Amino acid sequence: MSRPLPGLPPPRPIPLKERSSILFVAMGQLDVLDGAFVLVDQNGIRTHIPIGGLACLMLEPGTRVSHAAAALAARAGTLLIWVGEAGVRLYASGQPGGARADRLLFQARLALDETARLNVVRKMYALRFGEDAPEKRSVDQLRGIEGARVRETYRLLAKSCGAEWDGRRYDPHEWDTANVVNRCLSAATAALYGITEAAILAAGYAPAIGFLHTGKPQSFVYDIADIVKFEVVVPEAFRVAAAVQRDRPLEGQRIADPVAAVRHRCRDQFRKTNILARLIPLIEDVLLAGGAELPPAQPEAMPVAFADPKGLGDAGHRG
Repeated sequence: MSRPLPGLPPPRPIPLKERSSILFVAMGQLDVLDGAFVLVDQNGIRTHIPIGGLACLMLEPGTRVSHAAAALAARAGTLLIWVGEAGVRLYASGQPGGARADRLLFQARLALDETARLNVVRKMYALRFGEDAPEKRSVDQLRGIEGARVRETYRLLAKSCGAEWDGRRYDPHEWDTANVVNRCLSAATAALYGITEAAILAAGYAPAIGFLHTGKPQSFVYDIADIVKFEVVVPEAFRVAAAVQRDRPLEGQRIADPVAAVRHRCRDQFRKTNILARLIPLIEDVLLAGGAELPPAQPEAMPVAFADPKGLGDAGHRG
């Protein structure tokens, strides 16, 4: 009879709500060396990355990933996302734990039922604007109403932060041609989209099956992230842009790199607002508005990617 190995059992993955949000990496080789997840630059300098404590890792141009690194990130439940320069485009992503068939069927059933889809869109509208959506409006009509309110929200936030604003316009293929405020907004929303996609995948749903947004690989990501973006990340982008436009310090510091400043401030906002703990309950709340009951998982189904059992210790313990 085989005897168990001595020592403690392997640690369970850290629940998503207790992780740090994002980390951007570029110009290096991601690998596993001496059992640790590291970024190795061209000079051979190793930078250790606590991969199990991150929700997602944003891989910018110049990054190469070894098979061992991808496998370790998957085991740790950290989403790898390949993005363009400054995160302006989302090219592809991994999957931290795998989708759940019961959740996918539930999501697809809501999206294919016009009444259920409209109820979900109305719920997202109410959560986003703090009031019920107008009655007797179709999804397309609500999309138009929301677009007008979003443009006005951008204008008001820009004015309150003192930023010069002439609209949300940029070419993702010509990053350097965008003005500073649009570059800041792109960096801020890309960071939010990354952790939102990680939450959607962790909960077992599909990023592509959207309700207000459709036809794109991250349609549902945009649906969920847009509910909170004006609360969490857009004000930070405008504050940084205003400081750069007016050549003044922000909270006592001069801004040399506005995109990096936006990322750092968004990271701090994610921690301050505990956004990772809010996203998965928000996803469930939105989908349940469709009026259908969540089907029970089949006995042979994959477990939830980030199980969060009640432990004996406090929030500072992993057990």
